[in-house]
Amino acid sequence: MGLAFILVACLGGILAPLISPYGPGGLDEQRILESPGWSHWMGTDGLGRDLFTRILYGARVSITVGIGTAFIALVIGTVYGLISGYIGGTLDHLLMRIVDICYGLPDLLIFILLSLVFGRNIAGVLIALGLVTWVRFARITRGQVLQAKELIYVEGARAIGGSHTRIIVRHILPNIMAPLLVTLTFSIPAAILAESTLSFIGLGINDPYSEWGTSWGTLAQDGWRAMRTYPHIILFPGLAIFLTILAFNFLGNGLRDILDPKGR
Repeated sequence: MGLAFILVACLGGILAPLISPYGPGGLDEQRILESPGWSHWMGTDGLGRDLFTRILYGARVSITVGIGTAFIALVIGTVYGLISGYIGGTLDHLLMRIVDICYGLPDLLIFILLSLVFGRNIAGVLIALGLVTWVRFARITRGQVLQAKELIYVEGARAIGGSHTRIIVRHILPNIMAPLLVTLTFSIPAAILAESTLSFIGLGINDPYSEWGTSWGTLAQDGWRAMRTYPHIILFPGLAIFLTILAFNFLGNGLRDILDPKGR
């Protein structure tokens, strides 16, 4: 169910120009703040823009940022954890103290500072979120490597003269990918929520005339002031965020059950 919803959301974002007859930034002064109806399934916002269309285009931003951030964090954290866990000793101790310091910093404050440095665009938000969320992957990778490098097949590869690079790439990394994939799946909704939070407080992605659209967090931010009078403006973006995060969590739980041998 989670995977099916994710696929529908992704296809909706990709095929948005074909699904909806309205543009992401099209204004209609005659249809300002309309309630949901046949012509506008989710109603319109304060500028007469079709909310269903904006949510479809917003899926491009929110899901791209979520998946992109998770993969950036996966690459940085996996490389960092592999180096730390495999080499060990003083270097491992030093690298893990850096991770502990990063864990101690307030995530939201770092998100805000980095988003201001790299800009309020998709690339800037991706970099900002990726530079904060990699520490979880680093810790998991390092723990898995510490266990894997003591196993018999790794000792055998080392005994026959295998290089460190070959041992890591051919023997250790493939055998620690299962927990990393599960962590990746859970990191995507966390990144979507973080980006939506930034957009909701006005520091995220907001370009209604871009072909990518506007973040779901920005759509929610547009509607919260009028939520008592026109609840549909915040209801539908909030549901999009909630259901997408729930779907990724369902997918992560399913992958964990499949890939974890202890669960069987």
